[in-house]
Amino acid sequence: MYITITPQKLGANYSQSSANFVGYLEKENEGLEQRDMEHFFNQYGDEIPAEEVVKEIDGNTAKLKKKEPKFYSITVSPSKYELNRLQNSREDLKIYTRELMRDYVTSFNREINGRPISIGDIKYYAKIEHQRTFKGTDFQIKENQTFATKILQLKTEIRNIQEGRAEGNIKKMKIEIAKLERQAPHQQNGKRIVQGMAKDGNQSHIHIVVSRKDASNSVSLSPGSKHKASEVEMHGKKVKRGFDRDKFFDKAEKTFDNTFGYKRNFAETYKARKDFIKNPKIYFASLLKLPTNEKALAFKIMGKSGIPMVPSIPVTQAKLAMKIFNRLRRGAEVAIKSSSIGI
Repeated sequence: MYITITPQKLGANYSQSSANFVGYLEKENEGLEQRDMEHFFNQYGDEIPAEEVVKEIDGNTAKLKKKEPKFYSITVSPSKYELNRLQNSREDLKIYTRELMRDYVTSFNREINGRPISIGDIKYYAKIEHQRTFKGTDFQIKENQTFATKILQLKTEIRNIQEGRAEGNIKKMKIEIAKLERQAPHQQNGKRIVQGMAKDGNQSHIHIVVSRKDASNSVSLSPGSKHKASEVEMHGKKVKRGFDRDKFFDKAEKTFDNTFGYKRNFAETYKARKDFIKNPKIYFASLLKLPTNEKALAFKIMGKSGIPMVPSIPVTQAKLAMKIFNRLRRGAEVAIKSSSIGI
């Protein structure tokens, strides 16, 4: 489960309207029949028009300054293993979203009128998408880049020859291009993976736009708070503040597992991925203690996520070469971030 929470920025300031973001989320509906379209939904209703989403989010920004986010985007990307557990991606992901937003609420260390905030206190709209394309941050694109650069250079040379600016053997160059296309390490359906190519398989994921202000438009609720849980004194009163992201990400996994009876592998857990970056010794010590079948699946999951591995090092050894794995960890930080793991 990969989750990110980001404020929507436009240049130096935050977006003053959600219109562009909502319009972006409508892109998959272009050219589809009404029955095939995905609509916005929230805790209480389905098939909410995009215009209503913009109106409600934009109209819920009282006293927020230009340098403050008006809304946040939460992206929830289940893994292929998690998606395979679902019976109906569309309906099951709606069920999960509504439970997830309850977890979101309980991760705030805030009160409204002396009571903890509840699901009715937040204003959010969600939409399910079923397509993804490869981006420049994906490890497949990065690892194919050397080949992409050489192919581009050869195509430029061919164009120069065709237009009389240079001389050379075009046929030989085309053969070299075909060879490079085949040698690129990451392929899909027999073709080199390039930026913008649609990803194969079930790519269902969830986009959520949630207002910075509560439903009454009077209280600011920021999941971007630097504080997990603390109290400050304002106007002579103690006020709770903070949002616990670790708690939210952890609960998000447990809610999915409990809702759909999913048995989560060690390598899929938020805690394990966090340990991999921040404390690899603990990570690999825990990995080596797994039963053989779970350990094998863990390494498979890590490989699919773009985390570089060293097959020559036996996974059964009690002590691993930490210098090598520290180097791997640095490379994996980029892979993990490009996979949108919210840490």
